[in-house]
Amino acid sequence: MKQITIRLVDRIARTPPPLILAVLYATFIFAGAAVLMLPVSRNIPLSWSDVIFTATSAVTVTGLVVFDVGSGLTLFGQMVLAFLIQLGGLGLMTFAALLLAALGMPIGLTGQIYLRDDLNQNSIHQLFKLVKTILLVVLAFEMAGAFLLAFVFVPEFGFWPGVWEAIFHSISAFNNAGFSTFSAGLVPYATQPIVNIVIPGLFIIGGIGYGVLQNVFSKKGRKGWSLHTKIMLLGTAVLIVWSVAMFALLEWDNPGTLGQFDSIAARLTVSWFQGVTTRTAGFNTTDIGAMHDSTSMMFISLMLIGGGPASTAGGIKVTTFVVMILATAAFFRRTELHAFGRSIGHQQVLKVMALTAISVVVVFIAVFLLAATHEGHFLNIWFEVASAFGTVGLSRGFTGELSEFGRGVIVVVMFLGRVGPLTLGFFLATQSTPRVRFPAGVIHLG
Repeated sequence: MKQITIRLVDRIARTPPPLILAVLYATFIFAGAAVLMLPVSRNIPLSWSDVIFTATSAVTVTGLVVFDVGSGLTLFGQMVLAFLIQLGGLGLMTFAALLLAALGMPIGLTGQIYLRDDLNQNSIHQLFKLVKTILLVVLAFEMAGAFLLAFVFVPEFGFWPGVWEAIFHSISAFNNAGFSTFSAGLVPYATQPIVNIVIPGLFIIGGIGYGVLQNVFSKKGRKGWSLHTKIMLLGTAVLIVWSVAMFALLEWDNPGTLGQFDSIAARLTVSWFQGVTTRTAGFNTTDIGAMHDSTSMMFISLMLIGGGPASTAGGIKVTTFVVMILATAAFFRRTELHAFGRSIGHQQVLKVMALTAISVVVVFIAVFLLAATHEGHFLNIWFEVASAFGTVGLSRGFTGELSEFGRGVIVVVMFLGRVGPLTLGFFLATQSTPRVRFPAGVIHLG
């Protein structure tokens, strides 16, 4: 028995950290599904397919739903859902580190390695300062968000129900989950000032990346900002301006979206909210299914880009997208790849290519499988898959029409969208010294 235990421990020690994290995420998904299946958690009959889909959507902070969580879940069930969202948003090992730190227990070197991979960091140096930053940021912004949202929800629902709605939506927003307990989402609050400031503020901060926030709020000031921080901030700003402006331009006269509002201020408010929520948050203040096809295509591209590394967002990440654009420009200009006075290494470009290529393959396979089993919904399928892979949660109303097989495909895509980069990162980080070097050859490309 002792030898079996030793072998088991040795095998676990040799298992790649990203694979361990993926297994732990899967474990929490099934554990969460089991709790949601309990009678105390639900008001309506739910199948295992319903709860597994919902638990996966929560842990991967996606927000796609197959039933109304506001009426379908009890208060306890909603609290379980909020816990799963918080767990998935923080990252499993970050959550564990915070818990162990609160209990005064050491994590150990192995735990630090897992934590490093979960936070997408290159080293364990200064790791616990980052975890401390995460804790402070999460507590500060979620509490502030809940406090401000209470001014909207308490007068409407009463004190305690309103407080809970404020807490739930603050957690959901900061973690970029997009879950809402309201049947119509945030559509009734399309022009409500507090909602249109607080909710976007929470998911923009949550999706920009903890490392960026730590860098920005450090005492060094702008001169101490890293290349990653500069690219992330610039890329986010450009994408926000682009998405808001294009949504307003494409949907201005659409009676199903912006056209239903008479005032310019109202249309601009909805354009602001829907433009910034697209890349990762998943909330909506207008009917997504009523958008023009051109707008839906734009949304698909934004959802696939996503937010920042080591954040609550999904997608290929803003930095990956920016480096891909810079690398393309550098190739045609025959110049060295650089940004903000710093060069970007060849290995970084290879990693960008690998991340993009694998993302395209995953999305294409998922679209193919759904198209083969759900005839006549091609744009809806593309939108759903992009939303699942980017862990966004927006839908053109297609989620409820998924078959059991279709649900399974989306569950896998949501899972890969959340933990796939971890597993990929392990293989990218694995290096081996070649024993044989071959002469260079020429391949004609393009």
